[in-house]
Amino acid sequence: MIVTLIVLCEVGFWVLLAAGLATRYLLKMPRTGMALLLAEPVLELVLLVVTAIDLKNGADPGWEHGLAALYIGYTVGHGHRTVKWLDGHAAHRLGGGPPPPKPPRYGMARARHEGAVWLGSLVGGAVATALLLLAMAYVGDDGNTDSLRSWMYGAWRAVGIHGLIALSYLVWQKKEPETGSAVPTGDPEDVPDLLVRRPGQNEEQVR
Repeated sequence: MIVTLIVLCEVGFWVLLAAGLATRYLLKMPRTGMALLLAEPVLELVLLVVTAIDLKNGADPGWEHGLAALYIGYTVGHGHRTVKWLDGHAAHRLGGGPPPPKPPRYGMARARHEGAVWLGSLVGGAVATALLLLAMAYVGDDGNTDSLRSWMYGAWRAVGIHGLIALSYLVWQKKEPETGSAVPTGDPEDVPDLLVRRPGQNEEQVR
């Protein structure tokens, strides 16, 4: 049941997202479109409530409950960024707005961008951990919570790996390629004779 609900929440997320963007930019109803976009957190709330009810009814905590916690954590950590990115592209392609800015590619700016994305993963891991700890406390010592604990460790392994990847952009910063002409500008005396022919010189004199 929990797995089915997770799938339905994922499908519902994209359906509400598509409906909200289409309403905002195709039907020219920005308030209605925004209302549809703001309704997306309700899906996570429904998933959280159903998961708690499932545990309350005596279900053994399993991998599906851990997956539900990670799904909610990921949505909290990265859902806003995903919606904002898609909204920018929809505004450009459907609403005639300017193209959305691309993320930086070089230097410290890229490192800061990757760090901000990693903070989303950190928030997601913290939210998932809090939900898993609440589930473990709810079950108590009588139930088997090993699967929930393993999901918690897995969440922080993912956060740690993502953090190392983000850190690599700070330690090994990619330099922006130099722009400009390879041929120096200024006095023609500084330019090779084969590239600039002085007045009065023919090809044989240049050679």
